[in-house]
Amino acid sequence: MHVGMTTFFQNKIEGMSDREVWAHEVGMAERAEPMGFQSVWSAEHHFDDYTMCPNVAQFLTYMAGRTKHVRLGSMVMVLPWHDPVRIAEEVSVLDHVSNGRAILGVGRGLGRIEFEGFRREMGHSREHFVEYAEAILESLETGVIRYDGKHYKQPAKEIRPAPFQTFKGRTYASAVSPESARIMARLGIGVMIIAQKPWDKTVEELNMYREIYREENNGAEAPRPLVACFTATHPDASVADEMHEKYIRGYSRSALEHYEFHNEGLADIKGYEYYGGLAKNIKKHGVDAFCNFLADLQVWGTPDAVYEKMREYQDLTDCAGFMCSFSYGGMPHEMARENMKCFADTVLPRLKELEIGGEVDALRMAA
Repeated sequence: MHVGMTTFFQNKIEGMSDREVWAHEVGMAERAEPMGFQSVWSAEHHFDDYTMCPNVAQFLTYMAGRTKHVRLGSMVMVLPWHDPVRIAEEVSVLDHVSNGRAILGVGRGLGRIEFEGFRREMGHSREHFVEYAEAILESLETGVIRYDGKHYKQPAKEIRPAPFQTFKGRTYASAVSPESARIMARLGIGVMIIAQKPWDKTVEELNMYREIYREENNGAEAPRPLVACFTATHPDASVADEMHEKYIRGYSRSALEHYEFHNEGLADIKGYEYYGGLAKNIKKHGVDAFCNFLADLQVWGTPDAVYEKMREYQDLTDCAGFMCSFSYGGMPHEMARENMKCFADTVLPRLKELEIGGEVDALRMAA
């Protein structure tokens, strides 16, 4: 099984400068390869302290020069906020300088603060995502970007440096809702599971996506998904429980605040009706209940407990691998480093030894 680590660049420690956060997170990423992790990831966000990595390609290009073997993944690049030409060029450059180690994760975005900051119409995000994704993915196969759509019109231009290998099988999207499953399947995009729903609902939607993928791709099976999780590992179960209560719940509350999951007005934005329903549910049961629910979807405990929980999630989803975050929610930096080291020493080797069957070429280390 493939296991990677995710840098989160979250600044939730009072008095902590953004400079200190970046030095810490880059240091964590530089430890990933020596510790045995097989990939390094980061997510794009803007304008607040939820996640401070505004240019994932830039960060991963730096990491390409600091590493030799780990895969380098975006979790994700939000397509509606950018010119597709620039995304295609940045991804091609990353793949060149890393000798083919890039994994492309894409999404359509949810944070209202970010759509407003980029002066983008949030209600058009699904249509923009589809057109941009089609143009970008074709350009990474052909070396030429062109498109004539409702929102995006691009005359044919070459991508230079030209892409030198296919991105088929190593492109993922951050979520699959019932409305977007056919879109992802038709584009041949795999799934990143970032847990926000009960696992039975996630599995139901994953199976729906797989069925549609077979219909849209002449019976071909969809790529195995990747699962992201916020992880707290400690030899003492009581300490791990405290980490869950304070820091994983801290992450959960920060996600609620950044994405405004409790904002019923999201129901009025085209393409975000699901989140309006979620907001009504949060209003009914309370913010604390939702934060507890979101926190309980993550992974924490002793090394044995963490291993068994990740085995359970692999059985549920038939995933190809995990992307683990170790620093989040105001966790002190020294504790975050110890969290990552404990996982790397006691859980990572056991997960990597798991034989899940089938081919996962997209996650194999580049030669």
